[in-house]
Amino acid sequence: MKFFSTAWRNIRRSPYQALSAVLIMSLTFLVISFFVFLLVGSSKIINFFESKPQVTAFFKNDATQQQINGLQNELSTSGEIASIKFVSKDEALKIYKEQNKDDPLLLDLVTADVLPASFEISAVKIEDLAGISETLKKSPIVSEVIYQRDVVSALTSWTNAIRQIGLALIILLSAVSVFIMVTIIGVKISRKKPDIEIMKLIGATSWYIRWPFIIEGVTYGAIGAIIGWTISVGVLLYTTPFLESFLKGIPVLPVSLLSLLGLLAFELLLASLLGILSSYLAVLRYLKT
Repeated sequence: MKFFSTAWRNIRRSPYQALSAVLIMSLTFLVISFFVFLLVGSSKIINFFESKPQVTAFFKNDATQQQINGLQNELSTSGEIASIKFVSKDEALKIYKEQNKDDPLLLDLVTADVLPASFEISAVKIEDLAGISETLKKSPIVSEVIYQRDVVSALTSWTNAIRQIGLALIILLSAVSVFIMVTIIGVKISRKKPDIEIMKLIGATSWYIRWPFIIEGVTYGAIGAIIGWTISVGVLLYTTPFLESFLKGIPVLPVSLLSLLGLLAFELLLASLLGILSSYLAVLRYLKT
């Protein structure tokens, strides 16, 4: 308890330095929170698209059921297909009616004979889409092939870019945070040199002198993590209605309270480690005990 009271007294005696340390830590963890939100959200979007039919093959009107079954067997034995669904003309009409139920004129113009039967196919790996598409295009009973390789590839590229930029930014801000906190705590150690010399003379151990500064660094980190997390969650909750309308059915939001609390726990742990590292480096640099 003596260490905590000493650390708190050190913080109160230099409020502007403490504020600087807390602000830089808050900025660091604000960026970390947003990075986690973006990374998890983009991963969920990619998983959503990967779980949907990625290749749609439309059959010619003269294709027989026997030919369709043969093509399905050929695709299923390739080992590249995660799932394959046959959509008949009648089922295609039901889907069309559901999609255009608010426009009676369009419903009157279309019958089951007009719409083609189709396969809806999901691949085991995104890389297999091109091969599956080429196989379908070569089939004499297939009239058209549509697949969303470009959508998934673009999302994957964006996610990789976000991951690389986010990690670089987090490493940079963490390094800046450590540097600033080392400087702040080092200045405090320099100012307390006379008191520290007296403590040594009366028998204080090295760790007895060091602990208040380490606790001070952890305090800066923890407060900064809580502030950064609170701001990021506030922004997320505020923008959730807009993002849900934009994503239109993609199950990304809302984020569960348990997930948010798990992120806070992770950030507090990371903040403690950064605080301990900063304080220990400052002690090694400025306090020769």
